[in-house]
Amino acid sequence: MTTTRTARAFHLSARPTGFPTPGLFTLTESPVPDPSPGQALVENLYLSVDPYHREEMDGGWELGAPLEGRAVGRVTASRDPGLAEGDLVFHRQGWRTHALVTAGTDGTRRLPSYEGVPLTAHLSILGGTGLTAYAALTRTLELRPGQDLFVSAAAGGVGTAVGRIARLLGAGRIIGSAGSAAKVTRLTEELGFDAAFDYHDGPVADLLAKAAPDGIDAAVDNVGGAHLEGVIAAMRDFGRIAWVGAIAQYHSAHTPPPAPRNLFDVVGRSLRLEGVLVRNHLDAQAELEELLVPHLRSGAIAPDVTVVDGFERTVDGFLGMLRGENTGKMLIRTGA
Repeated sequence: MTTTRTARAFHLSARPTGFPTPGLFTLTESPVPDPSPGQALVENLYLSVDPYHREEMDGGWELGAPLEGRAVGRVTASRDPGLAEGDLVFHRQGWRTHALVTAGTDGTRRLPSYEGVPLTAHLSILGGTGLTAYAALTRTLELRPGQDLFVSAAAGGVGTAVGRIARLLGAGRIIGSAGSAAKVTRLTEELGFDAAFDYHDGPVADLLAKAAPDGIDAAVDNVGGAHLEGVIAAMRDFGRIAWVGAIAQYHSAHTPPPAPRNLFDVVGRSLRLEGVLVRNHLDAQAELEELLVPHLRSGAIAPDVTVVDGFERTVDGFLGMLRGENTGKMLIRTGA
């Protein structure tokens, strides 16, 4: 069933200094492998490129080896009793056209058949991106109906998922920040945000105070730095902050931005600041699907994705995501 006998993969050839460049990656070719007993061969259909991959470049990924990343593909040959030829599979061997996987290992799982749900949903709002948003809202923030919420980097993958899910959960006002006027417009006119601002237009704390003059109850922060400082300043007493990412420091790992100057206000106003790692909430996947699948089937919600066509453009998509060229989740369609 395999459509090609050549497997391609991107390797990292050197560590970055500052913003990554295409020359740090090498495209390799090899024969498509045959599965051993207990393995299935998957031909990848979509790959996810994520902000955390920038941190992996600094030391998490091995040089000269296949890279890690979420992917969805179709089984083309199997010696794994848990996976049959033709099955759609989620796994974590991205940045390549083909992968050998084993069901139940490292997050590998056969995808359920949801008629009417786009395949891209499994790498966006039904995938790790959506699960991060759902865990942040329901478990970390324990968001209740009517509570006001701020989302930083709101036009990105996690940010758009947070906005969608928060609206379903009955949030009050939802405010977001983004990196361009066009993204701000999309947040308020298409994605259901009540207010939004371009963080380039001034100090984040001032912009957030203007957008939410009465304060906020909860926040999902994907940025850190000045955004986190602004969030703390805007919090009502007993507010909660789910800290998901730190985009502000991804390209300055050796000189990260200083801690928020108002950090002690967390104590003074009885705030709660908690980090969110999706791997700690994998047991919430069924809850997420139960909530979202009916809305995806009806068309009330669509996956928020930006798709780059062609496996050879994986690095272009990754660097574009780091530059903020995407709205929603950045995905690579391999062309398989």
